[in-house]
Order: sequence, then structure tokens, then C-alpha cells
Amino acid sequence: MSATPAAGSTTAHVLLGLLAAGPRHGYELKRAHDERLPRAKPLAYGQVYATLGRLQRDGLVTAVGQDQAGGPERTSYALTPAGRAQLDSWLERIETPAPYVTSTLLAKVAVALLVADADKARTYLVAQRRAHVERLRELTAVKTAPGADLGAVIAADFAIVHLDADLRWLQTTLERVANTHGEVRS
Repeated sequence: MSATPAAGSTTAHVLLGLLAAGPRHGYELKRAHDERLPRAKPLAYGQVYATLGRLQRDGLVTAVGQDQAGGPERTSYALTPAGRAQLDSWLERIETPAPYVTSTLLAKVAVALLVADADKARTYLVAQRRAHVERLRELTAVKTAPGADLGAVIAADFAIVHLDADLRWLQTTLERVANTHGEVRS
């Protein structure tokens, strides 16, 4: 029996963290995930239950009861001491910066520069920059909304910093395209 979720299994560790607050069933875990990580990709119910099954198999969570309040029977799960130790270990590990950049944005720009002329590449870059600026406005509105949830603000901050880095890179790339082709427009 392994007591370690698969390497890179962020979902398993997030579920362990949500269970640290007390027992919950899968529906509650999915809802709590989506509320606490509002800018993350929402979890599918199937993913929640499959992950709970693996965590239970590995002794990191245990079923603690059944509930059928107005719907289908739901099993509640609780964190085991081994699960808490695994969660603490995961939280203490420093994340290594990724050795490779994997981004659809980078791939599209690289391909656009390979297959398109400078004007088409520039058009794509400018359109992408506009989309990034619009998303920055949306996220700023989330942060400044009256009574904004701390989790939503932190998630918005994270996304804004990444969008800002993308915008700086897009501008640098536009300048490089212009310089390579003897242009000064951007």
C-alpha cells in the first residue's frame, strides 16, 4: 500500500487539504474546490470520486459515514493521520521551477512566425495582446469588487501576474518582429 499520491497529483493534495477542515462528501469537496480555487479549472465529479477512491485505497482518507439528505446516498470522507502527514509533507516541499516552457501562446507565436509573414504574425500578436488586456480588466474587477473573497483575490493576483508577464513578452516579441523586418510599428 502506497501512502503517497502520484507525483504531481495536485488534485489529490488539494482534496486532502479540503478534508483537513473536517469530513466531507464528494459533492462538497468539488464545490469547495471550485470556490477556494475560483480561477482554476473546475473539477469534474468523476475526477473527485476517482481521486477519493485512490486516496482511500492508499490509506490517506477513510469513509466516515453515509448521508442521504434529499438525494442520492453520499459517503463522507475524513483525513487519516497518514493523509495529514502526506498533506504536511506536500506543503513543505518547494516547487521546482519548470525546466521547460509549455504554453499554447508560445507555440502559436512560434508557429505564426514560421508559417506567416510579418504582417500576419503582428496581427496575431496584437489581437492576443488585446485579449490579455481585456482579461486583466476582468480580473482587476474581481479583486476590487466589494466584499471580494480572499481566495478569489489571491487567484486573481496569480493570474494577473502571469498575464502581465505574457503582455511584456508579447510586446518584446512585437518589437523583435518589427526589428527583424526593418519596421517600427507595433
